[in-house]
Amino acid sequence: MEKLITVDGLTVTYNEKPVLWNVSTSIVENSITAIVGPNGAGKSTLIKSIMGMVEPLAGDIKINGQSPKKMFDQVAYVPQKSDVDWDFPTTVLDVVLMGRYVHKGWIKRYTKADVKRAEEALETMRMSDFKHRQISELSGGQRQRVFLSRAIAQDADIYIMDEPLQGIDVVTERLIMQTIHDLQQRGKTFVVVHHNLATVEKYFDHVIILNKEVVAQGTIEEAWTKENVATAYDESSVTL
Repeated sequence: MEKLITVDGLTVTYNEKPVLWNVSTSIVENSITAIVGPNGAGKSTLIKSIMGMVEPLAGDIKINGQSPKKMFDQVAYVPQKSDVDWDFPTTVLDVVLMGRYVHKGWIKRYTKADVKRAEEALETMRMSDFKHRQISELSGGQRQRVFLSRAIAQDADIYIMDEPLQGIDVVTERLIMQTIHDLQQRGKTFVVVHHNLATVEKYFDHVIILNKEVVAQGTIEEAWTKENVATAYDESSVTL
């Protein structure tokens, strides 16, 4: 498979403290790639760097051969729930319509086609009955469904997701992963920060194991070993 995203020699510091150090990795087209590692490993920083949201100290990132800023309309982002202001007064449908914004050009008004696409995305995530609700009224699982709906409405080629399965119910987890696999069948590519080591092998076909540096990367068969995970987590052994 072709390399869709390439990261070369990425170094990121916060207050002169290294968060990522000389990271070189790649995401292959039409894959579902997990990024795993201990707290403070730089997982969120890596995906935010790919999104162009973080300015690196050194290194280069390309998405389909272009800079991240030139590919913003083809990359959909699902943030951590903690990064969202859930008290902001807006409805579910308004949030999902934001996924259409990148396609509007100089004319920023949403069309009937935009609304239809947003409603289709909500239907995919079984949230149609909630489209007029305020987002503050939703449960954790429902909120995550809304943000995946927004990403689906964008009609992007690449989906970058930060801990989408954290703190949600089992039904929503299954729905999210089924939707991801359905979209993969349509040629989409996923990069997912993931915390549950027990489900990596079940849900993903590629993995990047990270602890400020890349410990291992590749297909699940190649890279997902107890030894590699133990190295990343600074433990003598782990249970997968």
